[in-house]
Amino acid sequence: MNGGVKYSGPLSNETLQVAKNELREDDTTREQALQQLRDWILKNPRIISCRTDDNFLLRFLRFKKFSLPMAQEAMERYLLLRQTIALAFNNLDHQLPRMEYLINNGYLFATPGRDIYGRRWIVARPGVFDPHKFINADMCRIHGIVYETLMEDEENQVRGFVHFADGAGVSFPYLTLFTPKEAVRIVKNGERTIPMRHKEVHAINVPSSLKYVLDWGMTLISDKIKKRVKIYTSIDEAIKSIDTSMLPKEYGGTMPMAEMIELFKKELAATRSTLLSHDDMKVRLELFSEGAKVGAVSALKNNSCSPYKNDILSGSFRKLEVD
Repeated sequence: MNGGVKYSGPLSNETLQVAKNELREDDTTREQALQQLRDWILKNPRIISCRTDDNFLLRFLRFKKFSLPMAQEAMERYLLLRQTIALAFNNLDHQLPRMEYLINNGYLFATPGRDIYGRRWIVARPGVFDPHKFINADMCRIHGIVYETLMEDEENQVRGFVHFADGAGVSFPYLTLFTPKEAVRIVKNGERTIPMRHKEVHAINVPSSLKYVLDWGMTLISDKIKKRVKIYTSIDEAIKSIDTSMLPKEYGGTMPMAEMIELFKKELAATRSTLLSHDDMKVRLELFSEGAKVGAVSALKNNSCSPYKNDILSGSFRKLEVD
């Protein structure tokens, strides 16, 4: 994209205003950041191939409130994560039989429409996931499919997401899916690397026997996200505090869950080829530290590869709190 060309993306004026207020995004900042991020990708010896279209780059810039160094680091971690855990993050195909089963049974899906703040709601029903039939890679892959599909919509990149989880049916065997170290990496990468804006998290029916696991998990997330998490004993209690119109009929809404899932499957089909093309993105593993390659959230080996340390974006936005 040439400098000075006015943004011609799909966002409405209202959403562009939200982006300006919350993310410091305007025409000038956007154009400069996109060009500099593209230049950085081309010059970065660690990156072999990567998408450079506006949609893909903007999700990282918006995720990090247009702090260029932070967006660069998130992108490297994202690409590295996809490649080092390829079994879970490659071949994000919703038509795979195991993925079809989880989707059809409502393990994870986005409900149609948007709430009054323009946000999409993601429903998670972990009790659908049978730990005796599925493996942890299946869980990572289905989350990758759903999240990547939703991030293709620029409206979602700006407006963010509300998560609603029903813990009914979750039992002790779920704890065997991931080791404690793996769980830490997943939680931290989920917050710091996957380019999504998590605005609210609501959970119901958390098994009392696993409450200590939830308490431990809460210690892994930032205080910012922690304040956005609300736990309810039942849907009846949750109804008093949340917009049930965004939920399936089974949880107080109006549209049956099966209809919502069928609508979401159309979204999955529309982005399928794009998600599969992500397998072409590659990095040079030998140029990353060993700690980074095993999915550590610690800093990459060094940050000196960025040629934009002193540009206006770095100087102005680097200290912004990431939302």
